[in-house]
Parts: sequence; structure tokens; C-alpha cells
Amino acid sequence: MTSQRTRDRLIERLRGQGISDPKILDILRATPRHIFLDEALSHRAYEDSSLPIGFQQTLSQPYIVARMTELLLEKGPLERVLEVGTGSGYQTAILAQLVGRVFSVERIRPLQEKARARLRQLNLHNVHLRHADGGMGWAERGPFNGILSAAAPEVVPPELLEQLAVGGRLVIPIGKQGQQQHLYIYDRSAEGVEERCVEPVQFVPLVSGILA
Repeated sequence: MTSQRTRDRLIERLRGQGISDPKILDILRATPRHIFLDEALSHRAYEDSSLPIGFQQTLSQPYIVARMTELLLEKGPLERVLEVGTGSGYQTAILAQLVGRVFSVERIRPLQEKARARLRQLNLHNVHLRHADGGMGWAERGPFNGILSAAAPEVVPPELLEQLAVGGRLVIPIGKQGQQQHLYIYDRSAEGVEERCVEPVQFVPLVSGILA
């Protein structure tokens, strides 16, 4: 199930869903998604679906990873990106191959440690990991040119908007779990922050606090 043909089929499916950035598609094709799952689920790695990774968290659907990455990089390359919710480390790995540096925050330490090992395995050394409450961001390392959240708060956290540099973009799902959520873009300019609703999505909730 990890053959090149299987990966190519996934990329064609993503193209059919409107993902058009060739660099993002090439990186998704080359990145071994199966290593971000427990062995029992690795045969499903190249399905276009979200999959459980424990602790009531999921490995995001490839379409969503591609879509959020494409939206984040829509205006060009970024040097400093904050990721809220490292999770399995898959989205982190995709970002690390496209931006200067990734600063990724995860509240569940066992997930963070697994992600760290996987990123090392892929020789991705431009990622900085922190065990902390993701909704608070990582103010000491900001401001960021881009912020991407892999979990949905009910309203956009003001801390994340404050850590967004002028000219920067936040891509984040908003809404209650079990109800309709939407993907939003927030662009910061010298005049303020502009909000844009993109499309319906379904994410795990952004939870406060940390788990050792």
C-alpha cells in the first residue's frame, strides 16, 4: 500500500479536488505518510481520509493538509511559520519542506515525542517543537509570517492574531465540534486584520491545557 502507484493515485485525486501548486503536490507525493501512523493503520495511509493517532486526535485528511498549506503559501514563500497542534508531525513535515523555519506547539507530550522522532527520521532540522498550550501560540518566537492551526477553536484566539506579522496570514478552522465548522483566513496589514471564510471543514477541537 505504500507503492509509488498508490501515492500517485492520491496526488491525482488531490488535483481533481482543485489542489494545483506543483511544489506542494510533489512534496505530498514524496513524503511517506505511512510513517506517521501506527503500523495497524499504515495500509490506509494513502487514502484521502483522516485517521486516528490516539489521544482523540487525528492525522488530517491529505486534501485538508494540501489545501491549508496552499492557502498559507498563496502569496509566496514564508520564512517563519507557527503550527498550532503538531499531532503526528505530518503537516509539520510538509511545511518544513516549503518554508524557512517551523515553530510547532503540541499540548500532548507523547504525540510530540513521536513526531520529533519522525521528523528526525526524515532529516528535517528546521523545526522547533514546544510542549505547551497551542491556543496561546509561541509569543517569544514571534512574530510569524504564517500561522496554521490543526485544531478548531470556537472563536479565533486573539493571541494568535497578535503574533501574526504585518503581511502575515493565519489559516484556521473555527467552530464547535459536532457542529458546522469553517476554514478561515486572517490577513494582517498595517491597517488591521481582514477575515475571509473559505469552506466547510471538520476538525478536532482546540483544547486548552497540557498533557504530560
